[in-house]
Amino acid sequence: MASKPPKGDPVQDAPKVAEPKHSAAGLTAIGHSLRMAHQQMGVKRTALTLLSVNQKNGFDCPGCAWPDPEHRHTAEFCENGAKAVAEEATLRRVTPEFFAEHTVADLAGRSGYWLGQQGRLTHPVYLPEGGDRYEPVTWERAFDIVAEEIGALGSPDEAVFYTSGRTSNEAAFLYQLFARELGTNNLPDCSNMCHESSGSALSETIGVGKGSVLLEDLYRSDLIIVAGQNPGTNHPRMLSALEKAKANGARIISVNPLPEAGLERFKNPQTPKGLTTGAALTDLFLQIRLGGDQALFRILNKLILDTPGAVDEDFVREHTHGYEEFAEAARAADWDATLTATGLTREDIEKCLRMVLASKRVIVCWAMGLTQHKHSVPMIREIVNFLLLRGNIGRPGAGVCPVRGHSNVQGDRTMGIFERPSEEFLDALEKEFGFSPPREHGYDVVRAIRALRDGRAKVFFAMGGNFVSASPDTEVTEAAMRRARLTVHVSTKLNRSHAVTGARALILPTLGRTERDLQGSGEQFVTVEDSMGMVHASRGRLEPASGQLLSEPAIVCRLARRVLGSGSKVPWEGFEKDYATIRDRIARVIPGFEDFNARVANPSGFTLPHAPRDERRFPTATGKANFTAAPVEYPELPKGRLLLQTLRSHDQYNTTIYGLDDRYRGITNGRRVVLVNPEDARELRLADGSYVDLVGEWKDGVERRAPGFRVVHYPTARGCAAAYYPETNVLVPLDATADTSNTPASKSVVVRLEQSTTD
Repeated sequence: MASKPPKGDPVQDAPKVAEPKHSAAGLTAIGHSLRMAHQQMGVKRTALTLLSVNQKNGFDCPGCAWPDPEHRHTAEFCENGAKAVAEEATLRRVTPEFFAEHTVADLAGRSGYWLGQQGRLTHPVYLPEGGDRYEPVTWERAFDIVAEEIGALGSPDEAVFYTSGRTSNEAAFLYQLFARELGTNNLPDCSNMCHESSGSALSETIGVGKGSVLLEDLYRSDLIIVAGQNPGTNHPRMLSALEKAKANGARIISVNPLPEAGLERFKNPQTPKGLTTGAALTDLFLQIRLGGDQALFRILNKLILDTPGAVDEDFVREHTHGYEEFAEAARAADWDATLTATGLTREDIEKCLRMVLASKRVIVCWAMGLTQHKHSVPMIREIVNFLLLRGNIGRPGAGVCPVRGHSNVQGDRTMGIFERPSEEFLDALEKEFGFSPPREHGYDVVRAIRALRDGRAKVFFAMGGNFVSASPDTEVTEAAMRRARLTVHVSTKLNRSHAVTGARALILPTLGRTERDLQGSGEQFVTVEDSMGMVHASRGRLEPASGQLLSEPAIVCRLARRVLGSGSKVPWEGFEKDYATIRDRIARVIPGFEDFNARVANPSGFTLPHAPRDERRFPTATGKANFTAAPVEYPELPKGRLLLQTLRSHDQYNTTIYGLDDRYRGITNGRRVVLVNPEDARELRLADGSYVDLVGEWKDGVERRAPGFRVVHYPTARGCAAAYYPETNVLVPLDATADTSNTPASKSVVVRLEQSTTD
C-alpha cells in the first residue's frame, strides 16, 4: 500500500555526513528504487508501471533523455527513472479540498520537497485577484480567463509561453503554432538554461545544433571523454553504455571538478558481476578547476599540432574552414596559463594527450558543467576544434555528444519551441497553415524575466516545468512573476511556481506520460526525441489520476479555439481528436519527419537525419566545418573567495526533490550543505560541520545571500565549491550569462563564506 504524504516539512538543519561512495548502482540502487516506488504507488502498481518504462510498447521515462538500446531489458530503467515514474504514477492526490486548507502564502513557505510529495493534481484551480487561496474552476472558465487577459494585452509580445522538456512532440508543435498564430515568438524553454550553449556552438561550427553520435558509436569508440557531467545521478543508464564501451576496448577520461561515484565504478544491477564487484570505468581522472575546460582543450590542440602526423590533414583540407587562424591561436597556448586555468599538472595533461593520440575514434560527452559559464560557447567550440583536428566527426565511433537532460527537451526544440526560429521554419509554417507568423525574435528565459520585471510582459503561460525554481536570481525572478497580470501552469504536481503568482493565477492539471490518453478518435500516443535524435512513440498504460485531467495537446487546442476564435486557420478541433493529424502536419513542416506516422509505427522508432554524421556534410555558412580561434577565458578568483557550482543531489531530478539524501556523496537528511576542499577550508578557517552563509559577489554590487549551509570538507578541485540548486539559484545574477547563448552562468559563481547565525 502506498504511504500518505508528509504533513509537515522535515527538519533539514542537521544533515549527516559520511565518506563519499566510490561506486554507483548495484543492489543498493534496486532497494532505493523499489522502496520509493512502493511508497508512492504500492506493490501492484509498481510492478505494472515500472515494467512498461522505456519498452517498445510502453511509455518513455519522464526523466532524462538518454536513448534506449535496440534490445531492452525487462527492467529498462534506472534508479532516478524509477523515482520519476513513481512521483508521476503516485496514488497521492491534491484535490480541491487541499487548496481550501492551504493558502498560497502557506504553500510559499513550504519546501519544494513537501510540495512535490503531496501527489497529483486532480482539478483545474484558480486564484482570483485579491484572493488568498486557489479555488476550483471549470475548464471552460479557465480558458475564458486566459482569453480575457490575452485579449487585454497591447500586443501579443506581452505574453510569454514557456515550455518544459517533458512536453511531447505533438503538444510542442501545437503550442508553438498557437503562439505564432497569436503573433509572438516569445517561446522560452528549459534549453535556454541548459544546452543552449551547446546548440549555439555546434550550429556555428558543424551546422547542426545537436550531437553527432548514436548509441552504437559509443560501443565502437576507442576513447570517450566525459567532461562536466555526472551520469551516475543525472543519466544513470549512460553507465551501461560506458560499461559496454569499456568491454569493447574503449578507454574513458573523466574531466570534472568533483570525483563522481558513477564514473569510478558501475555496479550494473542487470549482471551478476554488477551485483558484486562491478566494472571500473574511468582510466584517467582530470580534476579540473571550474571553467578551465577551454584551456585544457586548447593546450591539447597545441600538442596535437606539434606532433608529426597527428593531424588528419586530408579531412582538414577537404571538410574544414578557418584552420590557419585556429592553428596560429592554438600554437600560442601557454603552459603556465593553462595550469593556472585548469588546476591540473603537466603530467596529467600529457598522459591525456598520449591516450588521445593512441585513439582513432574519439567521442567527447558533456553536460551542464560545460554549458553554464560565461565562456561556454567558445569552450564547446574548442572541443569541436579538438575533434576536427583528427577527423573525429562524421565517422563511426567518433563525434560530439552533448547529453541532454529532460526527456524531450531536444524534441521540443526540433518542433519549433525557440524564440529565434529560422526563416525556413517560419516559411514552412506559413505555407502549411496559411497565416503569416511573426518574424521578430522573441524572449528567451533571461529576457522573459527581464520583461516581466519591467512590465513589458503581463501574461506568463508555462507548459510544464517549475520556472521559478529553475531560473536564476531567485528574488528577482519571483518579484518579476508577481508583477504579471496572469500566471498559468500546466502541471501534473505541485511546485514552487504555483505559489509565486501574478495578480491572477491558474493551475491546469494534465495527463502524465504513464497515463492512457483517450480522445474522440480513440486511444492516442505521443512521440519524443531522445538525446541522440531518435524519435519513438510513448503510450501511457495507467488510468488517469482524475477524470478532470486533459492532455497537453487537448489543453493547447481548446485554449487556441477560445483565444483565436473562428478566424483561426488551424483545425484545432481535429488535432485534439486525432494526434495522427498533428503528425501529418509535422511531416510537411519539419525536415526529417517525412512519412511520420508510418515511420513511428516501427516499435524502435526512427533516426532523424544529421548531415555531419551521415554524410560528412556541414550545413554552415561556409559549407564546411568551421575551426574557431577565440581567446582562452577562465574565471578569475579573488583572494579569500571560492568558485561555486550549483548541482543536483542524487535524490533530485532537475528541480524535483525526491528525498533529502545524496547517497553517493555521503550526505543524508539535508540539502543545505556546501562542499569545500579541505585545504581551502583550512585557509578560510572553516571547520567541517560549521555553518556559513554563501554570499555571491558580482559586478553589480548587489548582495545575494543563501543562509545557513553546513560546511562539508570534500575532495573538490582547489578553489572550487559546490552546493545544490534550487537553493543556491539565489546567488546566480540574472545578467550573469554565457556570451552568445545567454544561458545563466550557474557553474562559476564567485562567493565568500561568512559565519552563519545558524551555527
